[in-house]
Amino acid sequence: MSTILVTGGTGTLGRPVVERLRTAGHEVRVLSRSAPDFPVDLRDGSGLDAAMAGAEVIVHCASSPRGGDDVAAGHLIRAAERAGTVGHLVYISIVGVDEVPLPYYRTKLKVERMLEASGLGLTILRTTQFHDLVAQALAAAAKLPVMPLPAGVSGQPIAVEEVADRLAALASGPPAGRVPDMGGPEVLTFEEAARAYLAATGKRRPLLPVPLVGKVYAGFKRGGHLTPSHAVGRGTFAEFLARL
Repeated sequence: MSTILVTGGTGTLGRPVVERLRTAGHEVRVLSRSAPDFPVDLRDGSGLDAAMAGAEVIVHCASSPRGGDDVAAGHLIRAAERAGTVGHLVYISIVGVDEVPLPYYRTKLKVERMLEASGLGLTILRTTQFHDLVAQALAAAAKLPVMPLPAGVSGQPIAVEEVADRLAALASGPPAGRVPDMGGPEVLTFEEAARAYLAATGKRRPLLPVPLVGKVYAGFKRGGHLTPSHAVGRGTFAEFLARL
């Protein structure tokens, strides 16, 4: 069994990853700013050296759409180098980071490249969007009298529990480099997803597909964030909605 450090271990993905690793018998250190045992701030690296001491594996789940993932990765890489015991770092990324020029995606791609250049044993898993993220976006749109949706854009949502299963399995094995992408079981247009959301929540809203402009929209419209050839997920968006 290994000593495994999980960044963002109290988050949507990190929490089930921690549960699975502990069930498998690993010693798991949960890193977050509010963690009682290993309080770490990846924005400045404070607390990292103490948390990293003796760690053999890192599962890097911490991320912020507000920016700074590249700074956090730099602190993590340098701390791992100082510790000298880390043989494997597992990183969760997003399908399309090299296809859709969204600033958040560009930063995730930069982190991938930083990790590849670090010399650490590395595994990178890219997945499509989680069910709950898609549902949150639809809930926000449904607050309006008319539900605006990006015209011509589809999604391929996946269950976070399935991603957690895969990450835990990867962390328990040797470094594997860039592993096959992991996508949800079906590609849905935003109109299809919105109708499913409205039916599940008992709401009524007219849908308004809105054509947008720009390179980011073009990237999403051509499906750069989708991976239909790797539709390995099992849980559907409708099944997720039924549990709301």
